[in-house]
Amino acid sequence: MNTKYIKQLGISAVMAMSVGFASSSHAEGMKVAIIAPSASNDLAFTQSIVDAVNVLKDEYKLEIAITDGTFVVDDAAAAIRAYAKQGYDVVIAHGSQYGGSLKEIAPDFPETAFTWGTSADTFGLPNVSSYEAKSNEGGYVMGVMAGAMTKSNVIGVVGPIEVGDAKLYVDGFVDGVEASNADAKVNVNYIGSFGDVALSAEAGKAHIANGADVMTGTAQMVVGAVGAARSENVAWFGTQANQTKLGKKIVVASQVYKWEVVLRTIFDDAKAGKLGGEMHEITLANGGLVMEFNDDYSLDADAKAAGEAAVAGIIAGDIKLGE
Repeated sequence: MNTKYIKQLGISAVMAMSVGFASSSHAEGMKVAIIAPSASNDLAFTQSIVDAVNVLKDEYKLEIAITDGTFVVDDAAAAIRAYAKQGYDVVIAHGSQYGGSLKEIAPDFPETAFTWGTSADTFGLPNVSSYEAKSNEGGYVMGVMAGAMTKSNVIGVVGPIEVGDAKLYVDGFVDGVEASNADAKVNVNYIGSFGDVALSAEAGKAHIANGADVMTGTAQMVVGAVGAARSENVAWFGTQANQTKLGKKIVVASQVYKWEVVLRTIFDDAKAGKLGGEMHEITLANGGLVMEFNDDYSLDADAKAAGEAAVAGIIAGDIKLGE
């Protein structure tokens, strides 16, 4: 594939080289394409899938291409179809907004394995699989710690749109706070956008003005809210990717998505000729969700112990979520 074609798909030649895009000379390997809504280095949703595929790059001798920043669904659909036409083995549509397009496109390419998330729906198509994150698990864990940490008993949450793993995460976080501190008030603000950084910042400032001393949020727009938290030294809990870089003095911990746990199954199935038909899930128990603490943050030992106990309880099945 030439540079002109790469740019048509929304990737620069430099990006293609940085993720290991190569010619089709590795006949024993696989060609994998990612279509995602935000930047590949967003420290959130898109980066989580890019990091996962790169973890598996050498193991599966992958040739990787990325079209990121496709907030416009029609642009994403064009990239999905183009990669399928180019003979990519696995096409990853990383965004719940892409489902309608995938349902329409996949039947036209029965020899291509398509996967998408976060969703449980495979549309009954034999070449479409889906993946989800039980993000409420890590949300609950961090909510438990937030409830133990807060001094003001006011905690702020900045959410995008009330769907998918974003809603799961927020619901889990609220449940965790309630479990550890019945006196704490959790103010949740869904801003109606996955990508509006300025609106996220305003929501973060509003939470702080209302007394929040601990905050969290989800989706790529959280950089705005984190900036507001950083300016006032308000503790922050991250999710999807490790967000310590956004604020080394305020980020307490992050729930990190390890999509490679399910991608291994998807890739193995594709190589064996099984192109879809199943839903896959990452959890604390299967190692697809991992709690990563910021060593530079002085977390109270009791709060950390409460979080670790919550992790153990969820994995053991002693803590039931969503019931």
